[in-house]
Amino acid sequence: MGHPLLKGLAHSWDSRWYLHIAQHGYGTQTHVLASTGAVQRDWAFFPLYPALTRAVYTVLPITPGAAAILIAWSAAVVAAYGIYTIGHHLYGRAVATALVGVWAALPHSVVLDIAYTEPLLTALAAWSLYAVLRRRWLWAGALAALAGLSRPTGFAVAAAVGAVAIQEIVRRRGRVPAGLWVGTAIAPLGWVGFVLWVGAQTGDLFGGYFTVQRAWDSRFDFGVGSLHFLKSLLEHGGRAVYPLALVIVVAAVLLFCLLCLDGAPLALIVYAGVLLLITVGGSGPYASKPRFLLPAFPLLIPLARGLARSWRLRPKQAVLVGASLAAASVAYGTYLLTAGHTPL
Repeated sequence: MGHPLLKGLAHSWDSRWYLHIAQHGYGTQTHVLASTGAVQRDWAFFPLYPALTRAVYTVLPITPGAAAILIAWSAAVVAAYGIYTIGHHLYGRAVATALVGVWAALPHSVVLDIAYTEPLLTALAAWSLYAVLRRRWLWAGALAALAGLSRPTGFAVAAAVGAVAIQEIVRRRGRVPAGLWVGTAIAPLGWVGFVLWVGAQTGDLFGGYFTVQRAWDSRFDFGVGSLHFLKSLLEHGGRAVYPLALVIVVAAVLLFCLLCLDGAPLALIVYAGVLLLITVGGSGPYASKPRFLLPAFPLLIPLARGLARSWRLRPKQAVLVGASLAAASVAYGTYLLTAGHTPL
């Protein structure tokens, strides 16, 4: 990857870990934090993205970095089509188009351009959720299992599949097709399998993975970390990245409330709710939390429906709002990549 821009997109922050895993496998890279002495291991990163990267650069005459970017960009396209398909299935073409547009114009949508796993998770989640909506249980379960291999938050897809399956079992008094049982059973296998594999590598089958994650300051602390961040922000302030991250998280909570009041399908509510719960209740760098919410596209449905109504009544104003969102997204994404100096 001779072009400096493409090289930067393929080697941004966590991308370097994924590329190292793709080339050298697990258990080959560690990093010791000077401040705490915590040993950060590559076992914290889920395997699907580096496995796909390795497969692509093995088959095609391209570098690992180029393969990683190709997968991320392809996944972003598949994700956008999946989001559109769900929006069209539930609300029609106008809302579907607005939903994809708003998702692509999110402040942290620049992540869709770099070698990160959010596009892959979003693609798998969107099509799994669509399969749930169409009651195609085997597809839903298989895609949920793959989602669980893509990111730590991938189990949110399995949770959505399981919730709708339980709803169906209760509603139909157990008279459900065999595919529902099979699809629901395989949905969590990707996430559970990797967690247990990491545990086996560490010698602690059920707790080893979570020990690895704690070294990265990644754990569910019921919002204690978020409260500490808020206190520090109010007392000492911070760069624009931090207050904007707080605004995005608060907006996500409000949008989730609107999604529930809007009567959205259970699969979308559970999926978005689990992602939001992990984001709000988890520790780790607060500046990264908007990125964690990027796959939670159902949260944008109330906004998309509002924009679709505005388009019918005031098309010029709707175009202005859309163009402004897109311009702000490009400007902020450029800032994050070039001058933000905060972990994405």
